[in-house]
Amino acid sequence: MPVTLCIDFGNTRKKAAVFNDSELKETAVIREATVENIRALIEKFHPQKSILSSVVDHDSAIEEFLSAQTLFHKLNHLSRLPFTTPVGKPATIGADRLALAAAAVKFYPQKNNLVISLGTCVTYNFINKYHEFLGGGISPGMEMRLRSMNQFTAKLPLIASDSNVPLIGYDTRTNILSGTILGMAKEIDGIISLYKDKFRNFNVLLTGGDLVYLAPHLKSKIFANPELIFKGLYAISEVNNP
Repeated sequence: MPVTLCIDFGNTRKKAAVFNDSELKETAVIREATVENIRALIEKFHPQKSILSSVVDHDSAIEEFLSAQTLFHKLNHLSRLPFTTPVGKPATIGADRLALAAAAVKFYPQKNNLVISLGTCVTYNFINKYHEFLGGGISPGMEMRLRSMNQFTAKLPLIASDSNVPLIGYDTRTNILSGTILGMAKEIDGIISLYKDKFRNFNVLLTGGDLVYLAPHLKSKIFANPELIFKGLYAISEVNNP
């Protein structure tokens, strides 16, 4: 069965997943986007196909290496996609958002899907039941909010994320966590509510590295899947690397 290597270069995290046929077998963290680290993945998993989603400036030699070693596709707005992008400037849509939209269409076709990704930024990605990616919204992610309070004040410390958050903070740390995490949860619940008021036959999909911190505090019914972007990448790879 063919092996496909799916690579995601995000602003904060760089990750990879290995699919054997259509089954996700293993995920890996890539410490740094270098040819040497990609070579190690190739030598370990021996993929026949590969796909790259990147929202950062990376060494072009990585793409050259993947092209030489595998049937390679770089995800962009010109890729063949299972949905249309009737927005003002489709070339500006992040590759990660395209992958998430592809996953939503694959697993929940003919439905209105809101995919919320909790990463460096929180992205709200809406794909309607006609498989049109209409856009959504972008707001600061958890780490960005925590760091901004440290950087733009004289005395507030940099606090590590934690899912155990009290409503009423009792010291500086818990006050910051309460305001950040519970504030984000209410933001997300509020955005979901606005979409539900406007659309029927509606799904909410939640993914991203900060899912573990936010999911326990959300009231809305969601489908949480931390590997959603990889499943979307695999689906796109199958269309573009037949």
